[in-house]
Amino acid sequence: MTNAFAHLDTTRRVVKRAQYEAFEFEICDGGIRVRNCSHAEPAEHEYHVTVDDGVPVACECPADAKYSSACKHRVAVAIRTPLLDAAATQAVADGGTVVSDGDAGESDECDCADLGDGFPCWECYRTGKRTLPE
Repeated sequence: MTNAFAHLDTTRRVVKRAQYEAFEFEICDGGIRVRNCSHAEPAEHEYHVTVDDGVPVACECPADAKYSSACKHRVAVAIRTPLLDAAATQAVADGGTVVSDGDAGESDECDCADLGDGFPCWECYRTGKRTLPE
């Protein structure tokens, strides 16, 4: 995955706010829900950030619509790589296989052989290559 933050045009002030404000994140269909718990009424400061190809491209907040640069919610998502990785990996609703955008170029080497009782390594489990034993 490329550095999502490098794709955003923003200001230093917005970056600082994206780092220190008390955000909560939830993976949802097509992106990430960002709640700003720095406010007295956090539910009134909750916005959906759309992620496309690993980059937060849009936000429902008024600032993202008003200004040409990325809002603090998009920046907050972009600087948290594990969050973007989680958004890129989604399980199929019917309990099928896991699909991940970040699997390109991975090697087939893993640590499954080192684990006992047929347990998969984290990477094989995360990507859906192997499941837990029953």
